[in-house]
Amino acid sequence: MASWHIGIIGGSGLSQGLGLDDAQEIGVSSAFGEPSGPVTMGTLAGVRVTFIARHGAWHRIAAGHVNYRANIDVLKRCGVTDVLALSAIGSLREDLPPGHFVAVDQIIDRTVGRAHTFFDAGVTAHVGLAEPVCARLTGLAADAAERAGAVVHRGGCYVAIEGPRFSTRAESRLFRQGGGDVIGMTAMPEAALAREAELPYAVLGMVTDYDAWREGEPPVEASAILDVMRANGALARAAVQHFAAALPPQRAESPIDRALDAAVLTPVAHWSSEAKARLGAVAGRYLRAAGNEA
Repeated sequence: MASWHIGIIGGSGLSQGLGLDDAQEIGVSSAFGEPSGPVTMGTLAGVRVTFIARHGAWHRIAAGHVNYRANIDVLKRCGVTDVLALSAIGSLREDLPPGHFVAVDQIIDRTVGRAHTFFDAGVTAHVGLAEPVCARLTGLAADAAERAGAVVHRGGCYVAIEGPRFSTRAESRLFRQGGGDVIGMTAMPEAALAREAELPYAVLGMVTDYDAWREGEPPVEASAILDVMRANGALARAAVQHFAAALPPQRAESPIDRALDAAVLTPVAHWSSEAKARLGAVAGRYLRAAGNEA
């Protein structure tokens, strides 16, 4: 059993932070380039929390240009044990109206051109992602949002698109037909990278719009999305506070904590010194275990 250290990745609605106790803003370097900005470390309900704004200060980084690898690497370097991502999402279903929350349980990746893996420097790993989020963390997040007063839908398939543009009506209908429930631009490669870093990951999405599939409706606009996010920002912050307060006193181990054990194909003896240094945070446990077994 160990202590919790929660990493929070916040979208636009949390750009002003979470009101952490004993908050301290720290710049952390990554072996994978520049993260979106400094992290803010502190506590909520006595739980250690590290927050990073996904899009940087004043939403200056579009989804397709976020350095997801650096953000996850930085959280791992800070000692985070689990990651809760909060995001604005569009609805692909009539019964998921703006203002509701969705605890995502599946993801369809339609992004292109993003760095999707940490293992690209002479080391090969294939993590399993059949279940792309942590069920334990997702349940805790859904419970917390309900306690905060939100209407929460437990389960939903998130279609991750490249952006920064919104969908055409034809694309939106296609995503509905393909099994999508909600749509956004950030869950991938974030979820996959968190798994490679052996970090349990959950997505709590706030529905801001109906995307473009509804006939006779005006198209979605960024200004309308921001209006919903501002109106519900306090609710999202309250959900995070309830989440921290309801965590069990001690953190039981998750199978995701050892996701690399069955994923890495390249023997550590054949990792270059550069690869070991580059992967020293995200694969640190795996490297230490391999060293002990050598």
